[in-house]
Amino acid sequence: MTGDERRRVLDPEQDAAALKALTHPLRIRMLGLLRLDGPATASELAVRTGESSASTSYHLRVLAKYAFVAEADHRDGRERRWRAVHSVTSWNNAAMEASPASRAFLGAARTAQLEHLAEALAQHEADLAAGRLGQEWLEPSGISDLVPRLSPESLTELWEAFGRKLTELTARDADDPRAAHVVLVTAGLPLAPRGHRPDRDGGAGRAASGPEAGGEAGAEPGSDRGPAPRTGPAADTAPGTNTGPAA
Repeated sequence: MTGDERRRVLDPEQDAAALKALTHPLRIRMLGLLRLDGPATASELAVRTGESSASTSYHLRVLAKYAFVAEADHRDGRERRWRAVHSVTSWNNAAMEASPASRAFLGAARTAQLEHLAEALAQHEADLAAGRLGQEWLEPSGISDLVPRLSPESLTELWEAFGRKLTELTARDADDPRAAHVVLVTAGLPLAPRGHRPDRDGGAGRAASGPEAGGEAGAEPGSDRGPAPRTGPAADTAPGTNTGPAA
C-alpha cells in the first residue's frame, strides 16, 4: 500500500456525513483496533471493547458505509471479517474549525487519543512487569512533557522534521524482527501567556513566570522518563493532522 493509499484526508465540506459517522467513541476505537491488530469479526471486536456483538456489528456497517472499513477475507465463511481501509486519517486543523460538526469530531478524536495513551501506558507497564517486553526496551521508552518557546514556523518545522524521521525509521525497521508497535501520542499546543487568561477560579490572571515569561526553552513542568524528550508531531504527517490507530 502506497503512502497515498494508506492515508485518508478528511474534508469538512465534502466529508460532512463521514465525519458525523466517525464522531462516536466506539467507532473511533474499533477503527483503531482494526488498524493496530488487523482484520477482525464483530464478535472479536465485541470481546476487545466490552460491547455486544450486535452493537459492534452495527457500528462496523456504519464505518463501511463511509469507507473507513471494508470486508476482509473470511477464514471460515461463518462471520464477516473486517479490515481498515486506510492506516492513517488526516485533516487540516483550520478547515476543521469551520463548523460545529467538524469541531465535534475533533473533540471526539482528541478524547480518543488521550484514552489510547492511558491504555497504552497501562499495557506497556503490564508487559514489562510480565516479561513480555525485553529489557532492551526500558531505556528508549518513556513520556516527556516540555514547554519550549517556539514560533508558529518553528512548531511547523518540528512537526515536519519528526514526520520525516519517523517515516525513515519505520522503513528502516520494516524487516527487523525485533521491531514492535510503539505508541506515539504527540502534541503541539500553544498557550496564551498566563497574564492574558483567567485563573482557574475565574479571577484575573497573574503575571506569568517560568517558560511562558521567557524561561529556559525546553523547561519541564512535569516528569521526563527516558533518555531524550519525546514530544512532537503526529506520525508521518504535516501539522494539523491525526494519524495512527486512535482515529
